[in-house]
Amino acid sequence: KISKPRKPKTGCTVSPSIFRPHVLARDRIRLWFAPHSDSFHQSLLDELSSDSASQLLDVLLASVEAKTRENYGSGLLRFHQFCDSLSISEEKRLPASEILLAAFVAHWAGRVAVTTVDNWLAGLHFWHQFNNAPWHGSSLLRRSKTGLSKSVPDSSKRPRRPPVTIEHMHALFQHLDLSNSFDSAVYCTACVAFWCCCRLGELVIPSINSFDPSRHISRSAHVSSTTTTNGISFSVFHIPWTKTTHNEGADIIATKIDDSTNPYTALIHHLSANSLVPSHAPFFAFETIDGWSPMTRTWFL
Repeated sequence: KISKPRKPKTGCTVSPSIFRPHVLARDRIRLWFAPHSDSFHQSLLDELSSDSASQLLDVLLASVEAKTRENYGSGLLRFHQFCDSLSISEEKRLPASEILLAAFVAHWAGRVAVTTVDNWLAGLHFWHQFNNAPWHGSSLLRRSKTGLSKSVPDSSKRPRRPPVTIEHMHALFQHLDLSNSFDSAVYCTACVAFWCCCRLGELVIPSINSFDPSRHISRSAHVSSTTTTNGISFSVFHIPWTKTTHNEGADIIATKIDDSTNPYTALIHHLSANSLVPSHAPFFAFETIDGWSPMTRTWFL
């Protein structure tokens, strides 16, 4: 599904071109093209039916997560802005020569972090792959990236974030009101993420309207609780997706431990405090005066 894009922000426009329609960043890989793209698409139709060709392109896109495609779209934007500034012809943008790629990297020396340019280049590389264009990134491009890394401005360097500690967890326990449905959901999310070693994005949803049952656990998920022969209680539930296993998901085991922040107790309490949340809602959703609300990353943080 292609959503309607908003008006571009300042600094995020390209010269008008039939090759680059105004679309969402995540759709640029598929909908921004070049003369080479026309040749590739024609070769597809020479060998495949239109349905098979479309299916192939869909599968290629599906190999990259939507959020990653959005980041890749930013790379395409910056690359074409650079090409526009030099009046580079459409034919020379895809496939891009190594000289052009290296010059693009050099253009950003001393202005952005090398990781940012790496992401942009990854987007360009995938755009080439998606259009079956040769990628000319070799020794010259690698050397230009090395030079870029030595000219990174201090303003683009972020300090390492300190780790979450047990003291932080105890502070949550002491200052949250566990008679409140929202605080109970926040506390449970924090305890499960901390003790069960989960990424936050595997437990909560990015925004209110972004719930996807194939990616996010819902309240209909089965939660089994049992006690071992030596008296240790634990609960198990399955999350449908993780960053490492993708659609295989993972079983999360919340074990009762000798600590006030143990995830087992927090989980049982959350399910009880928010018992009226419907089965189709996200797992860590919480009750509100008007019904319920999903636990989003913004709400949690």
